[in-house]
Amino acid sequence: MAITSNKMAMALATVLLAMLLVGNSSAQLSPNFYYTTCPKLLGIVRAGVQSAVAKEARMGASLLRLHFHDCFVNGCDGSILLEDTPTFTGEQTAAPNVRSVRGFDVIESIKKNVEKVCPGVVSCADILTLSARDSVVVLGGPSWVVKLGRRDSQTASFSDVVGAIPPPTSTLDSLIDRFNTKGLSPRDLVALSGAHTIGQAKCLFFKNRIYNETNIDESFAEERQRNCPVNGGDDNRAPLDFETPNLFDNYYYKNLLDQKALLRSDQVLHDGGSTDSLVELYSDDSDAFEADFVTAMIKMGNIEPLTGSQGEIRSVCSRPN
Repeated sequence: MAITSNKMAMALATVLLAMLLVGNSSAQLSPNFYYTTCPKLLGIVRAGVQSAVAKEARMGASLLRLHFHDCFVNGCDGSILLEDTPTFTGEQTAAPNVRSVRGFDVIESIKKNVEKVCPGVVSCADILTLSARDSVVVLGGPSWVVKLGRRDSQTASFSDVVGAIPPPTSTLDSLIDRFNTKGLSPRDLVALSGAHTIGQAKCLFFKNRIYNETNIDESFAEERQRNCPVNGGDDNRAPLDFETPNLFDNYYYKNLLDQKALLRSDQVLHDGGSTDSLVELYSDDSDAFEADFVTAMIKMGNIEPLTGSQGEIRSVCSRPN
C-alpha cells in the first residue's frame, strides 16, 4: 500500500507540474513559432527597423522604449499600441507616455508589410518585441533569439500605467521594487537601464537635477543648462549618453561613475547604494553588460504574454479587430 501510495503521489505531482507548465504562458513561446506560417517575418521586421533608424537614429531608442512601456503594463501584449477612441481611453495618453512614447507609425508600417505576406498571422506584440531587438542590433548592440507566439490584447489600461512605469525621479529602492513586481532582479534593472546608452530626454525630466541636485558633475550640469533654462524650454532634448548617443555601448555606465547621468533615476544606480558594483562591472566589461542585457531583455519579453486562444491577432495595431 505504501508503494502504491507513493506511486500515486508521484503521478499526481507529475500531473500538477505539467499543469503548471501549461499555465505558464511564457513557456508556450517559441523562436520557431512562425517558421511555417510566416517564414519571411524576421526579414520584414529587420528591414523596417533599419529603414526607420536610417532616417532617424533616435527611432531605435524609441522602439526599444516602446517595448519596455508595453511589457511593464500588464505584460507584453501590444496594449500600448491601441489608440484612444470616443468610448475608450488607452495607455498612450497616461502621464509616463503622453508626448513621450513614440514609434507607433513604424510598428504600423511594419505590420502592414507583414500583413501583405502573412495576413492575420503575426501579432503586433511580437512585431514590437522583434523591433526592439533589431533596434539594438542596428545601433551596434548584441543580438539574441526572440521567442514568439504572443497575442494582442483587446483592451488597455490607462489607470495601470502610472503605477507600473518608473518615473525619472525614482529612488533606487522604488526602482528595485517596481522591477521586482515584474519578476526582474536588481541585476536585470541595472542591465536594462543600459538602454539609456541611446536616446534622448526632455528638459522637463532633468531640469531639477541639473539645477538642484548635488551628485552631478558641475561642468556637465552647466553644459546641459545651456539648452535647458530655468524657465521654459521643457521640450528641448539632450542625449541620455552624451559620449556616444547613437551607439549601443557601455558608455552609459562610465558616465554614471563620473556623475554625468542626465536623469536622477539613472544616477541612483551608482550613488553609494547596492547596485554600485554592477555599474562598475558594466563600465569596465562591455561583454558582461551585453550578456546581462540580453538575459534581462528575454526575461522582460516574457512578462505575462497572451498565448494560445487568449487575445487576438490584430489586423491593425492601433485598434482591436
